[in-house]
Amino acid sequence: MNAFSDHERGGAFPFGDVAAALVDGNGIVRGWSRTAARLLDRSPADVCGHSLRRLLVREPDPTCRPGSAGQALLRHRSGSAVDVAFDVLPLDGTSDLLVLAAPTLRVTGWERNEAVVRALLAQDRVGLGIHDMDLMTLHSNVTPDMFGGTLVVDSQLREIISDPDAAAALRQVLVTGIPMIDRKQRVRTPRVPGKEWCLSLSAFRLEDAKERPTGLATLFTDITEQQRSSCHLDLRHAAATRVGRSLDVLRTAQDLVDVLVPALGDLAWVSLAEAVLGGDEPPKLAGPGQWHLRRAAAASVEPWPPLLWPPELGDEPSMPDVPVLRRVQHGETVVAPDRAAFMAMIDFDSQLAAFLIPEHGHSLVAAPLFARGLVLGAVVVWRTSRPEPFDQADAELLTEIATRGALSVDNARRYTREHREAVVLQQRLLPRAATDTPAAETTGFYRPAGNGADISGDWFEAIPLPSLRVALIIGDVTGHGLPATATMGRLRAAIHTLADLEMEPDELLTHVDDLVQQLGNEAPQGQQDTVGATCLYVVYDPVTGRCTMASAGHPPPIVVRPDGTVRDIDVTPGPPLGVGGMPFEVAETHVAPGSILALYTDGLVEHGDHDLAAGIQQLTDDLAAFGGPGQTLDDIGRSLLTGTSDAPARDDIALLLARTRAIPSDNVASWEFAADLTQVASAREATTRQLAAWGLDVEDVAFTTELLVSELVTNAIRYAGGPVGLRLIREDVLVCEISDPSNTQPRLRRARTTDEGGRGLFLVAQLASRWGCRYGHTGKTIWTEQPLAAAGARTEQ
Repeated sequence: MNAFSDHERGGAFPFGDVAAALVDGNGIVRGWSRTAARLLDRSPADVCGHSLRRLLVREPDPTCRPGSAGQALLRHRSGSAVDVAFDVLPLDGTSDLLVLAAPTLRVTGWERNEAVVRALLAQDRVGLGIHDMDLMTLHSNVTPDMFGGTLVVDSQLREIISDPDAAAALRQVLVTGIPMIDRKQRVRTPRVPGKEWCLSLSAFRLEDAKERPTGLATLFTDITEQQRSSCHLDLRHAAATRVGRSLDVLRTAQDLVDVLVPALGDLAWVSLAEAVLGGDEPPKLAGPGQWHLRRAAAASVEPWPPLLWPPELGDEPSMPDVPVLRRVQHGETVVAPDRAAFMAMIDFDSQLAAFLIPEHGHSLVAAPLFARGLVLGAVVVWRTSRPEPFDQADAELLTEIATRGALSVDNARRYTREHREAVVLQQRLLPRAATDTPAAETTGFYRPAGNGADISGDWFEAIPLPSLRVALIIGDVTGHGLPATATMGRLRAAIHTLADLEMEPDELLTHVDDLVQQLGNEAPQGQQDTVGATCLYVVYDPVTGRCTMASAGHPPPIVVRPDGTVRDIDVTPGPPLGVGGMPFEVAETHVAPGSILALYTDGLVEHGDHDLAAGIQQLTDDLAAFGGPGQTLDDIGRSLLTGTSDAPARDDIALLLARTRAIPSDNVASWEFAADLTQVASAREATTRQLAAWGLDVEDVAFTTELLVSELVTNAIRYAGGPVGLRLIREDVLVCEISDPSNTQPRLRRARTTDEGGRGLFLVAQLASRWGCRYGHTGKTIWTEQPLAAAGARTEQ
């Protein structure tokens, strides 16, 4: 046989790269393969019948004999040398030899590849799998000790990789030839139930000599512990950044469970002592009945289990004295690797188990929320779909996160308590929201900054004044918190006192300005500049309809007329309280009865752009829209505040609305008398006639009023001169006013038995329910009040 064919198959081993020659016992070539012809560019006719040694550049060592192997240099037709590795194989029953040769570089590559494959197959930490086109495992080095023996010959990859996305990715490698590198993949095996591994999966397409796909090679490395450590690190970071952002107890508890699910478990809840939710400390005694728990927050990867009470129901059943409760109350983190272990912890209480064990729950870890020596509650985490049970590493992680979460919950609890106390303090300092006087009906509104987060010093006030007048006040103290609230309380008390002295608005603000400067001087070092306030003081007289006001750096009031038109009052604001050195200007205007006066703080009109003028214009437009006839003050105020509730306000808001009233003209009578003591009788006669016209000529009212008029007119004529004014106003009280040109302060003094005078003001004080004195630009007015309800009742008898 002079020539024979190579068996060129499309398999994995490249036989087509091996040259073959058949040599007889004398070294004469009897057969020559096509591969050999291509290797040396010599046809069978050129070689057969000739000695093989003719093709050698030099004699090989060892010489060509049966069983020998080595390297040789063969002579190419072109004269160049071809370095080959050869092997000589004897043929049974004949002296002929089969000589096989291949380029040395190819053989070296085959050997290297074989060494790599052999090394991979010998690995016990790297899994190697060979799979056909249907992903059936043909070969694997995975032992039962590696990943639970996940790769088994004659098994499908889908038996361990149930993720549809992963299966699709493997098939994409078969189609495109693009390798898949380092895909994190969770795998399970039925040989080890309840266990899951996290593997790094790489896949490469296998091809034959003609580059046709023949299957897949997969590499698996176990990264379960690395992945677990990474997940725990991520969980710690998430807990550090997400838990504690809020000062609300329930929000903080919810953030805690949201961090734990699904990162640590499939279901979690936080139970807190009932006292903690209200801002108080939990009971310090442990044991049954001492821990009144309420479910505060919960999270689940699945819909909330029906047997477990959802958070909105709150109360938990009374917890018996079971071991798990005692351990948690004493600050221990508890791990139950399976349901049986947890049942033992609750003394096999079936009712308690129905409440605490979710459906499919197989492993639990529970940690106390322990902070500053107090056990605030507990956080409980269950695994339902994840097969692996909790272990000690999980318990240590939950302990760390629960400790951080407990501090955040306790911070929120303490803030809740302090905020509650601040709210109570401010509510006690603020006046009644609504008042109803002959001068006006008023309603006040207050909204803290941040939707209740920041209590501050904004306030409103409606103070009844003598002669049926009313003082309307709105103010804004600098700063936030309890210091601003305390300052507000002191300013309110001072304004009350000064209002009772019936000062003019500018004079009153001057005295309050002095007080604020004094408070600033008393403030701690470095905080003197933080004490200040703005204030608007308005006095409305229902008899004249006159409105007098002064502003200390405060926005002007807005008036809604009875016909629905709106205007603001032109009042020149003075400096804020505490600045000092500048006078306050008084503005006067007439306000028709039935008008609405709106006093407000800047929190209502300052928005994101801090444009005060635009905010006031918006408020004016809103008052025109909402302040029409028939609208109650409460409805108007709520409508005005609704537009500010979209986002938490950065400053607190105070709003005072007053609907003015007027005293009918026939309920007012006035006279003027000369400075002559004979005019006292005329004053008494005029009073008697007017009381009779009003139907108040009953004995007690007439006698008392005549006596009061007689004493006060006599004193005015005697000590102040004339002219002397007398005015009577009838409402639910009878007001008697005596005006004179003097600014002398009347004094109430005790007359001795031998004194002929000095008893006039004493009699006035005994006969009137209230009396006082106020000063005007020219002179003063002494007033008295007498209740009329009792007189009317006596008249009916």
